[in-house]
Amino acid sequence: MLIRIPKSWHLPERAVTDEKLFRDRRNLLKGVAAGTLLAGTPAGIAMAAAGPTDPSGKYYPAPLNPAFTDGGRPVTPEGLASTYNNFYEFGSHKKISKVAQEKLKVRPWEVVIDGLVEKELRLPIDELLAKMPIEERIYRHRCVEAWSMVVPWSGFPLKELVKLANPQMSAKYIQMQTFNDPKMGPGLKQFWYPWPYTEGLTMAEAMNDLSFMVTGVYGKPAAAQFGAPLRLAVPWKYGFKGVKSIVRISFVNKRPKTFWENIQASEYGFWANVNPEVDHPRWSQASERTLRGERIPTLMFNGYGEQVADLYKEMQGEKLYM
Repeated sequence: MLIRIPKSWHLPERAVTDEKLFRDRRNLLKGVAAGTLLAGTPAGIAMAAAGPTDPSGKYYPAPLNPAFTDGGRPVTPEGLASTYNNFYEFGSHKKISKVAQEKLKVRPWEVVIDGLVEKELRLPIDELLAKMPIEERIYRHRCVEAWSMVVPWSGFPLKELVKLANPQMSAKYIQMQTFNDPKMGPGLKQFWYPWPYTEGLTMAEAMNDLSFMVTGVYGKPAAAQFGAPLRLAVPWKYGFKGVKSIVRISFVNKRPKTFWENIQASEYGFWANVNPEVDHPRWSQASERTLRGERIPTLMFNGYGEQVADLYKEMQGEKLYM
């Protein structure tokens, strides 16, 4: 008799959306993308917030990758996830969605790929998207502030971008940076912060199957407050690693000094892997508050340990969980 033992990160059957409802949702979003729904409907309003003229709309809703239908919990309602956002370029509070949508201009948008690569690339975002396999994945998102959500991201595996960049053997890290234009991001006028927002991964982390470049969310192009038109999702790490609105991706041989390390290295390190047993200096990480208002236990590596724990073997002395 075949006994199937589910992975720890698989979505339990009780939490899965009814198939008919899920298909209806995706068909509805396809109709929105095709412009067949009236602008005054709730779906039309949601599409308008994401930018109805976005030329990448043809990619969404993207096909769901069945290997990443995880989450362990129901998907967070879009209305909650889209109105509770960290994005310091637009303010140091959670209610930045409106100003982000008003200020962030995602066309034209160019992504520079440079550093230890065969040839520097300067790609308009739509040219980059055309080169990538766009799919949908459902990931947990755990903020270092001890709140969490479950999000249906769309985009492409980071390892596909690495292949496109063709880095040299000497590249050990990948560094990513957010835009640095105070006209678009009023928060950038706060000169005491170490702009531009900079994050980084090891090449091994970048090549892990979970590392994902986000271009859409909830079945349509990503709204500004999520980090449009290109952001990083690494679901086993705290959310501040998910650098938003990326304009430069550099392959380097020295570990990048990241934004929050520069501000307070004793609280926010390079690795930032989720661990409920290692508290933040000012609060416990043992549990988290979902955007639905529930209090639940936090899981090691946010529940993705089977995929990533081997990346951190024999790293004694490294502060892996901050």
